[in-house]
Amino acid sequence: MPSSVIRAFDYDPDGHRLLVRFVGGRLYRYSDVPAEIVRQFRAAPSRGRFFNRRIRDRFPAERID
Repeated sequence: MPSSVIRAFDYDPDGHRLLVRFVGGRLYRYSDVPAEIVRQFRAAPSRGRFFNRRIRDRFPAERID
C-alpha cells in the first residue's frame, strides 16, 4: 500500500538491518530489527503509522548520506 511518509524499504534478514527511504529523500538504516517486525510492517494498512509506533525510536538508527 502506498505511504505518504515512506517511499520504499528493504530488509537484510541476515544482518537484521532495515533500510527506509522517506518521501523527502532521506535514507536511514535501522539495526537489530527482527524479521517479524518487518513482516508486520510490510502488511500494515498504514506503514507510516506502523513505523512511528513500532520502529522509530525503538531500534538503533543512522542516516545514510
